[in-house]
Amino acid sequence: MAEDNNQAAQGQNQQQLQFSLQRIYVKDISFESPNSPAVFQQPFKPKVGLDLNTSSEQVGEDLYEVVIKVTAQVSHAESGTTSFLVEVEQAGLFRIAGLQGEQLDHTLGAFCPNVLFPYARECIDNLVNRGSFPPLMLAPVNFEAMYAQKKQRQAEGSDTAQ
Repeated sequence: MAEDNNQAAQGQNQQQLQFSLQRIYVKDISFESPNSPAVFQQPFKPKVGLDLNTSSEQVGEDLYEVVIKVTAQVSHAESGTTSFLVEVEQAGLFRIAGLQGEQLDHTLGAFCPNVLFPYARECIDNLVNRGSFPPLMLAPVNFEAMYAQKKQRQAEGSDTAQ
């Protein structure tokens, strides 16, 4: 009898847990090549600076927007002249029900960005190619590690605040 109750409770929990991707879209996009055409008249020796951020917010009942902002600034290694600057905000709408607290935070901070990153990567590569530069294939990102570092910084910050 107790086993039946446990199975019923597990079944209810599984039915209540919902995760679905509703939409993937580009929220903001920018490509600049401020030193064109002079930048094409010298050998391409790139120095890449990369900045990556994630954010999320609830936009409806069980509906969350997650955004990955990727900024890549590529300059000439010797002169420091900017070859190009590309920025993409890749976003997604996720329906998430049945998760709360730390589980929801982890899903929004690590799992959802993992889903979105390949789209941001492809968008950046496409923009760079359209700017007549060699492809900029970004390496995979470990969002789990980024999330863990963020949580550690928050914990250290709350420890020092007390």
